[in-house]
Amino acid sequence: MKAKNTNHNVETEGLSRSLKNRHIQMIAIGGAIGVGLFYGAAGAIHSAGPSIILAYLAVGVAIYLIMRALGEMAVENPVSGSYVTYASQYISPFAGFYLGWNALLGMVAGGAAEYAAIGHYIQFWLPDFPVWVSALFVLCLVILINVVTVKAYGEIEFWLSLVKVVAIIGMIILGGAMILFGIGNGGDAVGFSNLTNNGGLFPMGINGWILSLVLVAFAFGGVELVGIAAAETGDVKKTIPQAINGVFWRILIFYVGAITIMVSLFDWETIGANGSPFVTVFSKMGIPGAASIINLVIISAAVSALNSGIYSVTRVLYSLSLQGKAPRFLSKLNKSKVPFISLLIVIASQLLGVLMNYIMPASAFSVFSTIVVVGLVSNWLAILFSQLKFRKIKIANGEADKLSYKMPFWPYSSYFAIAFMISIIIIMAFLPFTRVALYVAPVWTIILFISYKMRNSRVKDAENIQEKLAQ
Repeated sequence: MKAKNTNHNVETEGLSRSLKNRHIQMIAIGGAIGVGLFYGAAGAIHSAGPSIILAYLAVGVAIYLIMRALGEMAVENPVSGSYVTYASQYISPFAGFYLGWNALLGMVAGGAAEYAAIGHYIQFWLPDFPVWVSALFVLCLVILINVVTVKAYGEIEFWLSLVKVVAIIGMIILGGAMILFGIGNGGDAVGFSNLTNNGGLFPMGINGWILSLVLVAFAFGGVELVGIAAAETGDVKKTIPQAINGVFWRILIFYVGAITIMVSLFDWETIGANGSPFVTVFSKMGIPGAASIINLVIISAAVSALNSGIYSVTRVLYSLSLQGKAPRFLSKLNKSKVPFISLLIVIASQLLGVLMNYIMPASAFSVFSTIVVVGLVSNWLAILFSQLKFRKIKIANGEADKLSYKMPFWPYSSYFAIAFMISIIIIMAFLPFTRVALYVAPVWTIILFISYKMRNSRVKDAENIQEKLAQ
């Protein structure tokens, strides 16, 4: 007997399919390259020293396997809810319910962290300007971007992400010139001695390197947006594989390349002491207004990440509504085929992020970024477990050979990535500033489980009443 292979392509019927390959690639890059690199890299470097390069490389490999797992499912069954829908199909209905509403919590926490970073960089020009006012202004800007057509959203996100990409490439090229040829350093090549001078490659020991993996994981959050955008892509079988392969190599080059430049140019203990290392590199090259330029880039990076996040969570709520795991009115589309009610809910949740920056402007970034990590790892684990079941169903149905974009080295690659992600959660228990997220997660899970059971109970009661009336 063949296993059942369910599809929910109905979820894509009402959505626009106007996103192109370049939009998809930049949406994924925009989600993944936020303030984690520009603003949070210094903290990761201080945790591990120069060995942070290897940390970014290790997490990058695990992320690539997760993207491939998602890609295998997205090419065969492109749905609006992406990994949320797959979790409902292949793990359990509650898994999809949990991940869907968890995405909203993640957007609140992630938004609070992004708004905090934006506010602090606005203060470079206006030292006394309140962080929460900056946050509110940026929220209004992102709202305008998300209410336009999907094609216009993709175009705006393309250019926002391009700004980040150009800045990182510029930093790598200029920093590389300084390291190899001494350009900008009086002709004296800096070389790579900073990688080993101050305590060696592992100055904080292996323990420091292991603990840094949590901070690095936060920086990669957002790559799963490729799956979310698949439902609004024209040629899925061509676009998604190209996007995943291209995004992986570009993100790996951007992150590993930029971090290598940072720890090679400067003593790792001094990085971030005088602002963003990007500012230091551009200033040293004699570029006028380097600090202001990088500030603008960092702000655009945060706006881009927020933009991508709001886009994805809006589509997740839309998907939950179609599955009956959220109120039906959340699936309503406007004339531009944007789920506008879902969008309004997400926007309302972002006001909490603005409020948090009013209440705790100094610590909002560090507190909420750790909460985001738990949500990200939950998403990534769900993708991996879903793909394991998805492939087993395809094998049982004799359809595995027909898959056009297979997960490489399956199932060992999936097991490796699962073990890696579980280790991230374990590591968080040993870091005082990330432990708070592990306190929040169980409470949130219990709340969602109770909500799920209550919802199911109401649905069953309604069905029983309908049956009695029919009799």
